Amino acid sequence: MDIAQQLFEKAKQIRTNAYAPYSKYLVGAAICTTNKKIFSSCNVENVSFPCGTCAEAGAIASMIAGGERKISAILIVAEGKNLVYPCGACLQRIAEFGDEQTKIYLADTEQIRKEYTLGELLPYAFKEDI
Repeated sequence: MDIAQQLFEKAKQIRTNAYAPYSKYLVGAAICTTNKKIFSSCNVENVSFPCGTCAEAGAIASMIAGGERKISAILIVAEGKNLVYPCGACLQRIAEFGDEQTKIYLADTEQIRKEYTLGELLPYAFKEDI
């Protein structure tokens, strides 16, 4: 099974654990590091909007807690005809631990539908050397 498919299965599985009593919109994310370790998380809402956590942010926190620092790919999955794209803040979070070539896969609950690079979705990321 290729890495994109592994990420899809992991994100789809963890998505079911999302805490989304307000929006009912369950999102899962899974990251593969350059060391081939996989970390995942789901969205967590809070009645005091915007105190919730995006699935991508949770997966990144899990990656950091697991001792990893470099994202090679991330997949985001949600149900519906419209794909869920990482928000601007999450794109910047991905940029902190990835690079322009970091793969971003978008999926519904049936299949991976789009593949981008971080550079395509966030061509002008803030960088440390600015």
